[in-house]
Amino acid sequence: MCDDIDILEDQIEEYWSGVLDLLLIDHTRHQYPDHFPQYNIVWATDSYARLGEDFAAQKPILTHLITKENGKVIQPRASKTREEQAIRTKDKAEVFTPSWICNAQNNLIDNAWFGSGLENQFNTENPDHTWTTNLAPIKFPEGKCWKDYVRDTRLEITCGEAPYLCSRYDTVSGQIIPIDNRIGLLDRKLRVVSENTNKSGDWLEWAKMALQHTYGYEFQGDSLLIARETVFLTFIEYYREKFHCEVPPQSIPGIAYIVSWNLWQMDGLNDTLPFAEKKSQSNDLFGSISTTTSPVYAQIRDWRQPRDKQKIEFKNLKKNK
Repeated sequence: MCDDIDILEDQIEEYWSGVLDLLLIDHTRHQYPDHFPQYNIVWATDSYARLGEDFAAQKPILTHLITKENGKVIQPRASKTREEQAIRTKDKAEVFTPSWICNAQNNLIDNAWFGSGLENQFNTENPDHTWTTNLAPIKFPEGKCWKDYVRDTRLEITCGEAPYLCSRYDTVSGQIIPIDNRIGLLDRKLRVVSENTNKSGDWLEWAKMALQHTYGYEFQGDSLLIARETVFLTFIEYYREKFHCEVPPQSIPGIAYIVSWNLWQMDGLNDTLPFAEKKSQSNDLFGSISTTTSPVYAQIRDWRQPRDKQKIEFKNLKKNK
């Protein structure tokens, strides 16, 4: 491991104009323009309230609030003070998992998928909480192929900065993890794509497929944004590693669009959006107007379905499963 966390909103805005705006979208709010004229994810934490009214928990996170003179407002947990970490742990039970634990649990998931005789395909865990990467091409069990692995759905609940999905850096130490040694669920899918494709177009097609089958949700807006940025940058870095050049510019908005759908803001206890209510009015027999409110349930996208049937409320998906 080397170097420290390098997520900066100003750099994202500079390198990929408009991407930060896409990464801030809350697609569920976007479905109800009459109720939410501003459809970005919200702060959903009081950590920034001291900075002014626009930073209150129920307010949307806007690009100008986190760039330029505000360019370092949002910091990954590892960069926060111990006092702030303690407050977040107490108020929101925010505890980030070391990468070695993420790796061990992800290995359990993969061992179950690959089956007996094909355990530890990606790496072997060491007693000192490190791991040794398996550099040989990934082998697949009879009846399954690499495309099946890429299309297998993964979800990280209450994902924070998404350490189980992408391991660009250790969420405890803040140190960058070299790409060959990463252990996230999306990292593994992208490695498989890179091992089995040689053309840019094929890689992008299957890498997007990997992205579409990788999900996560989080309540606090700052952590969610970092998670989205991490997933986006991970995609970019694996393409660079494979082809030694930048992702074609025309592909960038589509990648950010998938990320903004697949990592969404939600209260995991009741499947609703933070600080979101729909109001409706009705007239009774005597002409009186009454107003009622109802919660807004988080919507996600099932990319496997026909386009007109892809949007689904997460709570309904849970019932179906």
